[in-house]
This record gives sequence, structure tokens and C-alpha cells, in this order.
Amino acid sequence: MLEQNHESTAATMKDVAERAGVSTATVSRALTHPEKVSPSTRLKVEQAVIDTGYTAHGATRTARRSDSRLLLVIVPDICDPFFSEIIRGIEVTAAAEGYLVLLGDCAHQNQQEKSFLNLMITRQIDGMVLLGSDLPFDTQQDEPRTLPPMVMANEFAPELGLPTVHIDNLTAAFEAVAHLQQLGHRRIACIAGPDHMPLCHYRLQGYIQALRRSGIAVDPTLIVRGDFSVESGARALEQLMSLPQPPQAIFCHSDLLALGAMKQAKQRGLRIPQDLSLIGFDDIELSHYSDPPLTTIAQPRFAIGREAMLLLLEQLQGKNVNNGSRLLDFEIKLRGSTAAPASGSRPR
Repeated sequence: MLEQNHESTAATMKDVAERAGVSTATVSRALTHPEKVSPSTRLKVEQAVIDTGYTAHGATRTARRSDSRLLLVIVPDICDPFFSEIIRGIEVTAAAEGYLVLLGDCAHQNQQEKSFLNLMITRQIDGMVLLGSDLPFDTQQDEPRTLPPMVMANEFAPELGLPTVHIDNLTAAFEAVAHLQQLGHRRIACIAGPDHMPLCHYRLQGYIQALRRSGIAVDPTLIVRGDFSVESGARALEQLMSLPQPPQAIFCHSDLLALGAMKQAKQRGLRIPQDLSLIGFDDIELSHYSDPPLTTIAQPRFAIGREAMLLLLEQLQGKNVNNGSRLLDFEIKLRGSTAAPASGSRPR
């Protein structure tokens, strides 16, 4: 569990320099222009900052994180259109309170991990919103007092002990598969997201529980993993439709996976939904304009961002926020990509 502390000590740059065994000028360069010092020196200075609890510009900044008016949002993949509405909900809510939002992209961060850490240990940001379960720093090495107030949105990782805003992914997945079963489908495949993401575990469990509730054995060959991209959805479709007994319907862990599967199915000459039903997850804007429009689980993405930012603002105002889970409602959007299996039809 992550502990967060709003207070900082009155350490000076000289204290940091003595702790690191370097000059104050070197400390200044390491914190303001880290690329101008050697990696080993930078690490020593960063560790000294952590050890002393130093706050940059300590003579003019207060002892609390309350004057930068900067917030950091960590995004698993800035290229994924799913996050756009969540970010908009965060930014609109933050702007109303006079905060500026910085975006950090975990998927394409390269060497930015140290930059994120530097923002925290020098108290240049007041708080963070995590849109995934991957943290851009090592919480085992960084002392809790260096961490700003944090909120998690979209994901649910109870071991981190953070206030969280999300939907019930397991129940949503269960209802998506139940919809396909109600249409008459029995052989239902699942194109799952990355194994390391908690929400994918919940969505896969929802799929499995729906099958078992209907007395259908889980066939491991009908479960294929992707990486939340159109390309991996297309690859998964090829793998599934090459089986001796291909599926009649597919539940996808994201709309991008479903749209990739739809594109590849059409290239194989399959008709959607006459030959194959597809249901996605997220209700991104593109799902409205596919041919046919995609049946999907709609998440209240703007509301997720707004509620997460409201939770963070409460912490920044000194209010006690329980490290629990705040569930928002989801909805199945029934469109043209799902239908009852055609009599006597068999996917090719």
C-alpha cells in the first residue's frame, strides 16, 4: 500500500549537497538540468533529496504542496482514443479550480521515468491521477514521503491502497457475454487484453463466469490475447477463425480489438453480424461509425475523469479521502454488430 504525505521538511540545498558529497552547484544542475550531470551523480543527488526531504526553491515555497498548481496524469498509452474523454473530464474539472494538467505517457516514456520522479521529489507537482496500474517509478525504492496525493481512475489495484474510480469490469463482461448467449450463441470466443492489467483479469473472469453459468465448458483455444490495438484484434481474429471449430461470436476487451477483428473478418469474406457477432468494450467514438456500428459496453469516461479529479481535489484541500473504490455505472449499447446466429450458417 502506498502512503502519501503532504508535508515536506525545511532541508536546504546545502543539506542535499553534503548528503550526496557534491557541491551545491552540482545539486542545482542535477535538479534543473539532469542531462548535464552523469547518471551516477544524478542518482546520488536524487537519493539525497529523498533522504533529506528537500523541497526545491524551499526559501520561497511553503512547506505544503499548495502553490505549483500543477497536476500530473499518467496515461498507459496516449495514442489509445479510450483515454481522451477521461482526460477531458480531468482537465475540465482541474481548470475550474485553477490547476494545470501535465500528461505523462507510460507506453512511450523511454527515459521519462526519472523526469516523473524528479517532479515529485522536488515538489513541482501537487498531485497525480493514474489511469492505469503501472506506476512510472519504483515505489519500493522511493520513500513514501516523496509521493504526492494520488488517485487511480479506470483501473482497480487494491494492493496500492489508492482512492479509485472505475466501473465493475467483471459484471460488465458477464453481461456482454450474456447478451451473446441470449441471442442464441454457444461457441463464444474472447479476445482479451494484456495479462498484466488488472481490468483484463476482471473482464476475463466475467467471460468465464458467463459461460459456466450457462453450463458451457471453457475452451482455452477460444481465448486469445491482444494489446488493445486494431492490429492485435485482426491477428486474434485470424487465429480464432483458423480453428477447426471457429466461434459464432466474439467478446472483445476493447473497441479497438473489436474493430480490428471486424476489419479482418470482412477481409475473410465474413458478414457481420450474419456470420459472426462482435461485441466490444469502452464505446469510443469510432465504434459509432464502423460498418455495422459496434455493439459495446459504454463506460462513463468523462465522469470517470471528473470524479477522479474531484477525489484528488478533496485530498489537496486537506480532506480525508478513504482509500476505497468508487463504482460508476456502465451500459450495453446495442448496435448492428450482434445478432442471432443465422440458421445453418457456419463461419468460414
